[in-house]
This record gives sequence, C-alpha cells and structure tokens, in this order.
Amino acid sequence: MSTILNIFKLGKPRHAFGCFVGRWLALLLLMPSLGYSGSLPAAVDGVAVPSLAPMLEKVTPAVVNISTVSRVRQSNGLMDDPFFRRFFDLPETPSSPSRPQSLGSGVIVNAELGHIVTNYHVIADASEVIVALSDGREANAVVIGHDPQADISLIKIELDNLVDLPWADSDALRVGDFCIAIGNPFGLGQTVTSGIVSALDRSGLGIEDFEDFIQTDASINPGNSGGALVDLQGRLIGINTAIVGPSGGNVGIGFAIPANMAVDIIKQLLEFGEVKRGELGIAAQPLTPQLAQAFGINSRFGVVVGRIRPDSPADKAGLQVGDVITSIDGKRVRDVSAIKNRIGLVMLGQELNMEVIREGKQVQLTAIIEAIDQGNAYFEGAQLTQEITRSGRVYVLIESIEPGSKLDQAGLQAGDIILSVNNQYVSSIDALNEQASKDTDSVLLLVQRGQATDYIRIQ
Repeated sequence: MSTILNIFKLGKPRHAFGCFVGRWLALLLLMPSLGYSGSLPAAVDGVAVPSLAPMLEKVTPAVVNISTVSRVRQSNGLMDDPFFRRFFDLPETPSSPSRPQSLGSGVIVNAELGHIVTNYHVIADASEVIVALSDGREANAVVIGHDPQADISLIKIELDNLVDLPWADSDALRVGDFCIAIGNPFGLGQTVTSGIVSALDRSGLGIEDFEDFIQTDASINPGNSGGALVDLQGRLIGINTAIVGPSGGNVGIGFAIPANMAVDIIKQLLEFGEVKRGELGIAAQPLTPQLAQAFGINSRFGVVVGRIRPDSPADKAGLQVGDVITSIDGKRVRDVSAIKNRIGLVMLGQELNMEVIREGKQVQLTAIIEAIDQGNAYFEGAQLTQEITRSGRVYVLIESIEPGSKLDQAGLQAGDIILSVNNQYVSSIDALNEQASKDTDSVLLLVQRGQATDYIRIQ
C-alpha cells in the first residue's frame, strides 16, 4: 500500500482537479482496509444510488447490430461501361459477394412483426442485410421500404422472443433533457453513452434533403448510425444518424432523427413501400430586416410569399402574395428551408396550421398537403427518378423517354443523368423543375452519359 501511495507523491499535478482526482483514487484504494466493499454501494444511508443499469437491461436487447453483403464487380475498363455493353448486347459484368461488413445499428420497433428501423445509408446498395441481436442470434432481413431523402429504412426479420422499444413523443423534448445513445460504434459491440439534448429542430446542415434533427452531446461515432436515442424511461426519442467532427469522430455534436418524424415515415413505408411527399405550392424568400421594416413587422423570423401556384394547397388555403409565414403547426419558421422540411416530413392529406402576418395583422390559415406535381413542359414524356450514390449523394436519372418527346428529339436517352439546369446543380426532381420553370423559352441541361458530360439545350 505504501508503494501505491508513493505513486501519487511523484510529481505535481498540473491542475487542481488532477490533485483532487489523485487523492480521491488513493482514498478508494484505502477503502477495502477500512471495511468497505470495492464496488459502489446500492444505497447510502438508505438512499438508493442513481443508476441507468435497470433501465438499460430492458432496453439494450431491442438495439441490434447490422452488417451487409454487397456485390463487388470486377473492373474491366471499357467493358464495364453499361452503354458499351448495351450497344453490343453483352452480358452483365460478373460480380462476387463481398464479406459481411458491420456498418451500423438498428432498433426493433415492433417485436411481434419483427420490424426494425435503421438509417438508409447503413443498408444502401446491400444485396444481403444481416441482423445480429444482443443475445447472439442472427437473421437475414427483408427490406420493407426506404426513404433516402430522410435517411430512414424499415426492415424485417423472422425471429421469436424479440424485444421492442416504445416510441416517445419527440415534440415534448426540451433542451437539457437527459438521453442515452445505444449502438455499435466502430464495430466494437453494443455500447451505451449518455448526455443531454443540446439543441432541437436542427436543419440546414446539408446531411439529408429533409432535416429536423435532435442534437445531443451523448457520444455518437461511426457504427452508431441507426441506433437508439432513448430517454431515462427507455422510450425511443430518436434514431442516431450523423456526427459533426473534424475527422469523422465524436466531438460532442451528434444528430438523431426525431421519433415523431420516423413514425410518420414508417407509416408510409408500411402502406406504400415508399414515402409520398406533398407540396404547399409557393415560392418564398427569407424575411430580412429590411423587408420586415418595409412591411412594418417586428418579427425577426419568417418567410415572405412571392408566388403562389394556382389551385395549389396554398391557393386553396387562402394564402396571398406578400403574406409573411411566421409559424407552421406552432413551430417558428426561421427560413425557407424550414418550410421545405416541414412539408416534406408530413403525410399526404395532413393539415398544416399556418400563422401569417398580412398587412400588420395575424391571420390563421389551414392548408391540406397534396401530391407534388412533377410535370414540366420540357420533361413531358420522360420518367425521372431520384437515385443515390454509395457516398449518399442524390441525383436525377432519366428512367425512360417516350419517342417524339422533347428530350427524345434532343438526343437524350434512358440512363442519362441530369447534373444541372441553366448552370444550376440539381440533386432532386423538385430542384430540376424549379430551375426549369424560370425560363419559358429554353433550358440548358448538363447531362452525364457514362463517363462523358455534354450540354444540351431543350426548347
């Protein structure tokens, strides 16, 4: 024991905290000789010592590890070009299965049906999805549906005696609430970290197309994606999704998709196998201090309506050009992206309650969200889809073109990728249509075909 105590005498701690820790550790080492147990007591003076262990024992079986197998193609240069192979009617390049890779985590949300929610980027492009439970069992999963734009996927396994997590009302969260992140960071195995909710309604990060993140300082690292963020009652408040750090590691800023948002997406995946998004039908700009002064408005937040599409939900709700939208469903509208996120995260047919300032007076309006009209005169006769690369980048692909259509006459083909419209990069069909609608005479497309890119004007 004297040797141990001498260790704490060597050198001077740099900080007072270091001195405190040294004395505290020395005291702990002396405790056995004083008749105390080496482990923390269950209670002190009859008062129970707080511990998350009882709750975690019930929760952790519902958090699973997810690994995937993908097909790896052999590189054959020009022979890999799909247009070259299609032209010469050659068979597909042979591929071989890769080894299973532990990529992330998932949460069992329905034990009876075997439903598991995870992030889309965890299982994107996988030919096989393998789920490993905390009790050592494994099962291959079937994909029910994806929502790449919000980074949510729903999968299913066939196993008995599963444990699921109940959903919490994420709208009731407050900054400062305690939370626990559970996942499989760096493939180490199930790991639990704790912290607080450090911010809410985070958007504009460029991580997903639609963002409304919970921010937390509970450590989230690579491999935690798709795992659970729970409250102290063991209820699921969010799906761990992303981190912000200098080298892909945790620095105290992690993001989770809110439970309420995930529930809405899952409902659509179960019903349609995909998410069908709607629109409001407006063009808007941020409420700057100059505009606020011009409108005689004291609010620092909101968006000014500049254009309304006829017969759109906004038009039917009575919205007018010059109205300033300050809140939707009780949430303050900070910028245009806030409206885009809110509309993109609700189901078709859902009502949106808007608070609007019109001529200095507050007006309450209700709009019913309807399906997005993807039509545009330049793209009539073409079937466009949004795809996503392995790195998570979204792009617009021409899936098919009707003979005689404008794109067909311009020489475009199925399989072409539209990179930009009028020199503006587009990553979604919405962005493509928005840019194309700004010019009534013609549009300039930057199109990728194989490894080549060309500018093509459509009139």
